This record gives sequence, structure tokens and C-alpha cells, in this order.
Amino acid sequence: MNDLAQTAPDTSIADAVQAQRPVRLLFIQTQAENAGAQEISRLLGEGMAPRGYDIHHLFFYRKTDAFDDAPDTSFTVRKRPRNPISLLLFFIRLIFQIRALKPDVVLTFQHYGNLFGAPAARLAGVRHVIANQVSAQATMNDTIRRIDKIWGKLGLYDIVTVNSVDTAGEYAGFPPAYTRRITHVPHGFKDKSSKLAKADARARFGLPDDVILLGSVARLNKLKRLDVAITALTFNECWHLVLGGQGPDEMRLRSVARALGVEERTHFTGEMESGQVGDLLAAMDIFLFPTEAETFGLAAVEAAQTGLPVVCNDIPVLREVMKTELGPCALFADSHDPESYAEPIRKLLRDKTLSEQLTESGRALKKTYSMSAMIDRYHQLVEKVTGIAV
Repeated sequence: MNDLAQTAPDTSIADAVQAQRPVRLLFIQTQAENAGAQEISRLLGEGMAPRGYDIHHLFFYRKTDAFDDAPDTSFTVRKRPRNPISLLLFFIRLIFQIRALKPDVVLTFQHYGNLFGAPAARLAGVRHVIANQVSAQATMNDTIRRIDKIWGKLGLYDIVTVNSVDTAGEYAGFPPAYTRRITHVPHGFKDKSSKLAKADARARFGLPDDVILLGSVARLNKLKRLDVAITALTFNECWHLVLGGQGPDEMRLRSVARALGVEERTHFTGEMESGQVGDLLAAMDIFLFPTEAETFGLAAVEAAQTGLPVVCNDIPVLREVMKTELGPCALFADSHDPESYAEPIRKLLRDKTLSEQLTESGRALKKTYSMSAMIDRYHQLVEKVTGIAV
């Protein structure tokens, strides 16, 4: 992975700095909802603002009301474009929106954010684009992947960030014109530790107090494999499960719970604000993360850092991020074999020493994936592409 070579100073930004106009950063996302990628761009914006940047956020469309009242935040359309005409109108409107905002640097997130945001920014006259590959390859079809490769080769992206070594490896076969733009910027994250006692946290969400409570926090889609978490309830008739989040897979997951006869022990919270996640984590006994594809695994990292023991799907990226200098932060199972989750869960419930070891290592993740380190790195990248020290 190589950083982009230093570019010549951007005279327009230099003039802005001399005129004491803050350098404007525009963060572009696909849908407005509370999810991992949106959390990262929100935290980046909050962290960059005190450094003198003028921060704006733009979402292609509104999925939920999560960002309706957020300052300096706009939407291109209210609903996702569903046909070629609406897609064309969306793209034209996007170009004019970006042009009106006059950002000095655009940062695009997720595969559709990169796919549409980067060319729209260039057509709007933006000189600098930083693309962020926070979507797992499994979420992209071949057409998206090919277009993304072309955008990188043509230089629509000045820099392409990846948040794990495993994700960087997925681009190893891309042309050098693309791969030389790649730089590794590990995610930082906000401490989600709660001040609530377990009983109080459960009461807040209407959860039973006297049970073993398994849980997960995720956008409810099929790749998260939350059906595996529901299946875990069949291992013991006294266990309960809480799923924090919303998404298109909710109805199917409810059907799975009914079919397995565990509907009454499966609890859904709906969409959660960032500040609520820590309280829900405080209610759990064990965090399950059976996801099939991730670029980082932010939800599992946040859970482990609060001290929760975690059981993850055994995929390379989670082996990479779910460890510190103190050792692993999770036990691992195979989501292709839901029965494999039974023993790790039981082991954590009966082996207090093991649970405490995972907790100790998990709490060290805050140092390993420091929020300030992530913000520092993006600050450096903005200075690199503009050639101006902000």
C-alpha cells in the first residue's frame, strides 16, 4: 500500500487560506441512516471541525430520519432512484448540489458513494477526491467493481483509503494506477461504554432481567447472518437474543425466529441512535457477530471495547482487527455451521477466567484503533492532496 505522491499546491485553496476562509470538506454517503459507514463519516466530521475545517455532509437519499436535523447536512433526493430517468435526474442534481457547496475536498464513502460521488464531484469542478472503500467486496456486483477500477485508473480518486490490511489485499490484482493510490487508515471509534448497570440497561429497552442475553448490533441485511444468532437460541431454551438496528432483512429474521419456535425470546429494537448503542451493549451478556463480509467490523470492535465477550464469524478481517497486544478479543465460530456457535457461547458462560481475558484485551482496542489517530491521518491526507498545511 502506497500513499499518493505529493501534489503541487492548489492555488485556489492557498488563496482561500490566505483570505482566512476555512477549507471546506464535503462527506458524501449513499443513504442517510444510522449504520457503520455513516458513523465513521460523522465522527470524522466532528473530529476535523475543531482543526479549522468547514464540514458538510451530503446523502444521496433519505433512508430514515437519522440525519433530518443534523447541521450542514443535505439530501440529493428523498427516495432511492429506481429507474434510468430518476437516476439521471438524481445525478444531474447531485452535480449542481456539489457545485453550489463549493467544497475544496470531497470524501466519498461506500461503493455507490464512490461510483457516483467521484465523477459528480469532478464534473462540479472539485479538484480533490478521497474515496473510502468501506464496503466489503461481497456487497459489490461485477459491474460496480469494474467501474470502480476504471475510476481509480483514470484518477477520479486522488487517494483510496482502506480500513484494514485484509481489505487492501482485495485490491492486490488491480492495476498499478489504482493500487498506488491506496493507503491504509484504520478506523477509529467512539467509546460506547455505558454508565448503566445491566438491570437498568435491560429495563430501558424492555428486556427481561433474569436471563442470559445474547445480542448484536448491525444493519439488518442478509450478509450480517443474524439468522445464525437467532439459531443460537435453540442451544438453550432459557437464552434470549436482542438485535439492535433496522434494515431490509428484518421480516425474514422474524420469520426465522417463528419457524425455530424462539420468537418470544428474540427482541428487535429498531433503528438506534449512536448514543443508545452503548446502553444496549450494557444489557448483553455476550455479543454475537456472525457476519459474512466486513472491511473492518466496527460493531464487534465497539462491543469488545466496552468489555463484552464476543463470538465472531471466523473470517480473516475479524482475525486481524479483533486482537490487541494482550491477545485475541473474541472467540471464533463458522457461520456456515451455526451449531459451531454453541460451544464458544457455553465456554464464555462457564469460564470466567476466559471471559475476563477477552474483556481485558477488548478494552485495549481503544488504544489500538484510536479516534485521534484516524482524524490525524485524514488531516494529513487532506494536506497531501491539496499541498496546503491547514
